[in-house]
Amino acid sequence: MPSDLDLLNQAARLLQARTPITLCTVVEKRGSGPRDVGAKMLVTGDGKNYGTIGGGNVEQALIKECRKAIEDGKSKTITFSLNKRSKDGGVETGMICGGELTVLADVIMPAQRMIIVGAGHIAVPLARLASVLGFDVVVVDDEQKKANKDLFPTVQTMLAGEYSQVLNDFPMDQRDAVVIAHGDPEHDYAALKSAIGKKPAYLGLLGSKTKAKLVSDRLRSDGISEEEIKMLHVPIGLEIGAQTPEEIGISILAEIISLNRKTQKQ
Repeated sequence: MPSDLDLLNQAARLLQARTPITLCTVVEKRGSGPRDVGAKMLVTGDGKNYGTIGGGNVEQALIKECRKAIEDGKSKTITFSLNKRSKDGGVETGMICGGELTVLADVIMPAQRMIIVGAGHIAVPLARLASVLGFDVVVVDDEQKKANKDLFPTVQTMLAGEYSQVLNDFPMDQRDAVVIAHGDPEHDYAALKSAIGKKPAYLGLLGSKTKAKLVSDRLRSDGISEEEIKMLHVPIGLEIGAQTPEEIGISILAEIISLNRKTQKQ
């Protein structure tokens, strides 16, 4: 049986691999049950588990509840009845130990990833600020000399190449925040077309209201749906009167944080 340290190390490996998990801990035990308070188990979104809280039906029921919790993105406590029938609303397991277990299923998501397209003046402070706020930052540029550690010392992943190809190949997920800040219309549009179909949590494009209309019209003519076009934030960032690259970076992050908080309340 893995130790608590083994489980925590496994949790770190899974999160580094961008796998959402629940860290399950028995927080209360009433009557007879397979494991005592403090017993731990990890469960991933696809139902894999590491460690045990006792096996059998109760463990399978917990895995099912954990998968729901990850899908909802919310931690919860779950009481399992180890009687044939639940007396007070606990999850029935069909076991006959006679007791109850209450488990904290603590959902832990990988750090939200920010993909910054274009390693220019806005990208440098934005990447630095995003790293401070705990984002896993990826910088993409079509010039190898710009995607380097000297400009972006806090960024772990830097990709160079033609935008459409790099972004088409990149394993983006629906929690990602994508910021397109190159500035050249054709480069921006190529990146936008590659990113929009992957439906990231946030998709922002640096530009004016005029650019917003031109880009939206062009997307429609290329067959992009209205639902996907509505995802686009352009002009990017909250309206705070930002002028400097640092201020623009703050406005972008403020918009992403605001969107995240609204999503969490739903």
